[in-house]
Amino acid sequence: MESEALTGTSKVSLNVEYMPIDDVEKLERYCPGGYCPTTIGERLNNRYHVVHKLGVGSYSTVWLARDQEAGKYVSIKIAIASSEVAGSQESSILHRLLVADSEAGTHPGRPLISPILDEFTLSSPNGIHRCFVTVPGMMNLAEAKDASYIRLFQLPVARAIVAQLVQAVAFLHSRGIVHADLHAGNVLIRLPGAIDALLPEQLYKRFGQPRYEPVVRLDNRPLQDNIPSHIVVPIWLGKESENISLTEAQIILTDFGESFAPGNTMRYYSNTPDVLIPPEVYFEPQETLSFPADIWTLACTIWTVLGQSPLFEGFNPSVDWVLKEHVDTLGKLPEQWWLKWDSRNRWFNEDGSRHHGAYRRPWAQRFEDSVQKPRQESNMPEVGQEEKLALFAMLKAMLDFQPKERPTAREVMECEWMRTWALPELLKIRENQI
Repeated sequence: MESEALTGTSKVSLNVEYMPIDDVEKLERYCPGGYCPTTIGERLNNRYHVVHKLGVGSYSTVWLARDQEAGKYVSIKIAIASSEVAGSQESSILHRLLVADSEAGTHPGRPLISPILDEFTLSSPNGIHRCFVTVPGMMNLAEAKDASYIRLFQLPVARAIVAQLVQAVAFLHSRGIVHADLHAGNVLIRLPGAIDALLPEQLYKRFGQPRYEPVVRLDNRPLQDNIPSHIVVPIWLGKESENISLTEAQIILTDFGESFAPGNTMRYYSNTPDVLIPPEVYFEPQETLSFPADIWTLACTIWTVLGQSPLFEGFNPSVDWVLKEHVDTLGKLPEQWWLKWDSRNRWFNEDGSRHHGAYRRPWAQRFEDSVQKPRQESNMPEVGQEEKLALFAMLKAMLDFQPKERPTAREVMECEWMRTWALPELLKIRENQI
């Protein structure tokens, strides 16, 4: 595959190909404007000793490091060199969120946003990289489910996670910020503080020695200095979703690279995963996105936490497929949107019903397939009838097709399901911390 360097607005073709390696970053992105070559054992900013790799993304690598001054483990996100503007924006968002004042300090969602403990830059052959030091996570929710055969959280754990997620989003919105990229991959389970007592050698003994894979160019030419000679496979500090205890179910909301303040930023697009994009993006492209877009993706994420599979499904889906999933699940689109959707006749009659004989999976069926039956088959408690009615009322309101009709995050915090089922589980966690 031909790699392109990300240098400002220009793209430079590099024509360098490498032997593929599973479970690591795309090697072709070690190029001008791309990843920072980083190795275990490095000392960053004269303070942080790199111990292992935590993970990778399209715009950064994330490393576990030992803060030599504080005697604690931290997470260091090293951005690609071309993301200077995006990195600066994320830093600005986080500082705005965590500024000290009486209103922010008392909000229950504030502790769920990981503070930036330190910021610095690194220079590499690929450019200048912004680095953010934060609290490390054990794994994200998506990874916990991927590690599991049954892909389910215990019901009290799921409730506690959702309660915190709603509080975190309500806090963001109270500070005038839209997250704009809510999904299970951006919600971390906190790494227990007891791990700070482990020296790196003890950490390796418990979780395994770092695994290195050699980097080989397919043309057999020598490596340039903008890519490491060996790539580190990320460490696994987590556990299967069903094995997470209630006391461990403490989250951190992360990744504010897409976040924005609707009060001073006009946003007409969404970079969330395709199946999570709210319908107004397609039907009202002239309208700027705002807080209701987060409410839609929050509802989808809540479903993912409670269930085995996502609410809306599709592998690399087209817009038409996503809209088909919306109508299959929630019913006919508002009339003005329905008439704009040229592909509706591929699946539906004009009244919103499916063509004769076509298979449809409405809301109730999806809940049985994703939440109830898998829990029953795994000998886990199901969601009771009274709780189900309250949960449906909350989620369906959040998934109203009309953005203005969706509840605010504050209203979601105060709904019956949160008060009666979710918050009591979260209270148990916090009582155990006293």
